[in-house]
Amino acid sequence: MRSRVVGAGLLLLLQLVLVLGAVRPPGCTDPRRCTGPPRRYTPDWPSLDSRPLPAWFDEAKFGVFVHWGVFSVPAWGSEWFWWHWQGAKLPQYENFMKENYPPGFSYADFGPRFTAHFFHPDSWADLFKAAGAKYVVLTTKHHEGYTNWPSPVSWNWNSKDVGPHRDLVGELGTAIRKRDIRYGLYHSLLEWFHPLYLRDKENGFKTQSFVHAKTMPELYDLVNRYKPDLIWSDGEWECPDTYWNSTGFLAWLYNDSPVKDEVVVNDRWGQNCSCHHGGYYNCKDKFQPETLPHHKWEMCTSIDQRSWGYRRDMEMADIASTSTIISHSARLSIQNWDFLVFCSHQQLVQTVSLGGNYLLNIGPTKDGLIVPIFQERLLAVGKWLSINGEAIYASKPWRVQSENSSVWYTSKGLAVYAIVLHWPEYGILRLLSPIATSTTEVTMLGIQNDLKWSPNPDKGLLVFLPELPPSALPTEFAWTIKLTGVK
Repeated sequence: MRSRVVGAGLLLLLQLVLVLGAVRPPGCTDPRRCTGPPRRYTPDWPSLDSRPLPAWFDEAKFGVFVHWGVFSVPAWGSEWFWWHWQGAKLPQYENFMKENYPPGFSYADFGPRFTAHFFHPDSWADLFKAAGAKYVVLTTKHHEGYTNWPSPVSWNWNSKDVGPHRDLVGELGTAIRKRDIRYGLYHSLLEWFHPLYLRDKENGFKTQSFVHAKTMPELYDLVNRYKPDLIWSDGEWECPDTYWNSTGFLAWLYNDSPVKDEVVVNDRWGQNCSCHHGGYYNCKDKFQPETLPHHKWEMCTSIDQRSWGYRRDMEMADIASTSTIISHSARLSIQNWDFLVFCSHQQLVQTVSLGGNYLLNIGPTKDGLIVPIFQERLLAVGKWLSINGEAIYASKPWRVQSENSSVWYTSKGLAVYAIVLHWPEYGILRLLSPIATSTTEVTMLGIQNDLKWSPNPDKGLLVFLPELPPSALPTEFAWTIKLTGVK
């Protein structure tokens, strides 16, 4: 009898150990630091919105967006080609088809022409690495419904069955991860012309045939198959999150999926969600707040300012300049040299200063080529980041974000970084916000020697920038002053 009691006690103890081991908090690998069971999120926004954002996303700061699909075949107008042609029936799109394709040509006929013949994922990944990207987001499916992976619920309208006959999502993911870059997947919830979606739409979205048969099976398949670090949801605007079953999917994603501890999501999960619910906020395309938001956010924008997908009718005037992408218009005067760095508005620098991430888009061709102008822009960003990345990656907003939109601040540890967009007259920079102390030191990233400085009689510091010809400066625009020992 005693042996049975002892045996039962040992069994109970073993079960208790196994249970405790099984309920360690997410990411807890050291039992000595595990303080209790993991948080279980329920399928409602108060619970889901309480999940802490995985730290890697805020530290990353800069990513590359890739819009690629069957829309890359007509490559005219924008990635919304099918909708503009047969949904909105815009005359210019109808005329384009009449002038360039035979009668009866359907959008599905573009599918076999999406060849990806020159798609070399390692070359893409090398480019994104050289650009300084810490994460890459690829379109797995746009609103046209064509999937860039062999989706089991997209028969004969996926990259394995039609066109490249390759798993584009999987191939790029393998290449990206070999270079220690995080991998994100864009996925559109809706499909413009899917019969089940159109039926649900006719029913006022009181039925969910499309969600059960298409949207949710695809999302679960993408997560289980590719284990993405980020899910960039889109196509949510016509119906609420309850139609999409978004909270149910996100509860599974956060609780039980293979990426539950590291995955990040945006805010496009229903027409009621943008800028209100989700891991971080996009709010709208090219969203750029003017003051520091209270929630983590991301600005997404495109090098081609008129389209996200590749366009054959793209012109140089449509292409964002490198200085547009990085900073702001700046006039530099040094030792009688005057030259103008042209651009229209600040993007990367302002975004990071205001606590956001910057996601810069390119559109490859139907063959899988990234055209030279896009490569040049990405490499120029990478060159700038190779000098100034210390002020960008893993930085935090400082107590002051900007001065007159010509100086933007970030911080990291005990350092404060002032990113200067306008080279000051006579090379004397007036910083109003930092308060000097007895230990203050001032340097410029990319230059070894300390800079001379003095307290500003009115407020802040006077920094004497180096007397160098433009060609000797570390960058052409947006110079970073590093301050330590300031308040």
